[in-house]
Amino acid sequence: MLKAILTGVTAYISTSIDYLIILMVIFGSTKPKQKWLVYFGDILGTSILVISSLIMAFVLGFIPQEWVLGFLGLIPILMGLKLLFFGENDDDDAVENGMNRRSNVIINVALITVATCGADNIGIYVPIFVQSSVSSLIIILITFFFMLTLFCYIGYLLVRIPKVADILEKWGKYITAIVYIGIGLFILIESGTFEHIF
Repeated sequence: MLKAILTGVTAYISTSIDYLIILMVIFGSTKPKQKWLVYFGDILGTSILVISSLIMAFVLGFIPQEWVLGFLGLIPILMGLKLLFFGENDDDDAVENGMNRRSNVIINVALITVATCGADNIGIYVPIFVQSSVSSLIIILITFFFMLTLFCYIGYLLVRIPKVADILEKWGKYITAIVYIGIGLFILIESGTFEHIF
């Protein structure tokens, strides 16, 4: 159980450190009374990504050899290396403009969540979901919901502390990249891929 919780926490943090900046932009672009709408929009967007990942993991679960599935660990490793060497292109102005143009905050936040986090989240979640038992998967999903709530609350609070936003802006990609690579290596080791090849 502890392993599943740690997996959930690590996976969520690694895919959401940069999203925390976007959450801050969203909270800064909406009225304080709309904070719950932002939260529900984040739940909707994240649910779409999690359900998509679960479907992909279910399909990949029909591959009989677990060590073959371990190659999915290369996805987060490559994502981490790409992030380290090339960075990423999150356009905060586009997020802010999108919030100003649309009236339905929940749908808007969901669309922003899917658009800005889609590839990263699916790339990390699918290999983890494929490796998990049903009981571990339930714990991981509950952990995701808890972490989502915590990150929304932190994003709401951090709007009031610009220096923290600057630190996240500067170092967030390095932390995320290292965690991505760590998750990928863990998947390759845990599935026995390294052992099978060598």
